[in-house]
Amino acid sequence: MTLRQNQIRAILALSGWAALAATALPAATPARWIPVLLYVSLGPGLALLYPQPPALRPGARLEALALAAPLSLSFGALVSTCLFLVHGFSATAFLVALAAFSTVACAFPGLPLPAATRGAVERTKRVRREEG
Repeated sequence: MTLRQNQIRAILALSGWAALAATALPAATPARWIPVLLYVSLGPGLALLYPQPPALRPGARLEALALAAPLSLSFGALVSTCLFLVHGFSATAFLVALAAFSTVACAFPGLPLPAATRGAVERTKRVRREEG
């Protein structure tokens, strides 16, 4: 894994904790809700999907970004439902659970993309060999 990939993974791992820290700002300010909204919408999904092989075609990278939002929102719904069922829901508990999950997920390799992008690495390598 390259230094750049490690830096991005560290940023992803810390983004949840930064969103949690943003909740300490005064209520109803954009500096409070924008980081939380961005993190809840994309953070856990990107932590699950990143890193992908560097030789993926551009469409596969777009697919990873497009898949990050539904994964994040689905996991957020699952966490909030669990917290409601145990009568422990609060914004802090919700963000702590998501941030902890993202931090742990960043320690593991990214999930493979769906079947539509399988073979993208091999196709790129094959095209490079044919050109070279």
